[in-house]
Amino acid sequence: MEKDYITLSDFLKLNNIVQSGGEAKILIQSGQVMVNGEVETRRGKKLRKGDKVTFNSEEHLVSDENFKFGDF
Repeated sequence: MEKDYITLSDFLKLNNIVQSGGEAKILIQSGQVMVNGEVETRRGKKLRKGDKVTFNSEEHLVSDENFKFGDF
């Protein structure tokens, strides 16, 4: 069964925005990551195709490519 979402923490790791889950946790919980224009502090936030993640003024779009690797 394919998932129709990826967690924020997994998205950041998969896209090489962070090197580890620990780094993702710190950045997310400190309010440095935005999802669809709003600060998001939950690592497990479910992202779906079309969502926009912003970190350090760089915007990353959740796309089909994020789901081709199967379960995370």
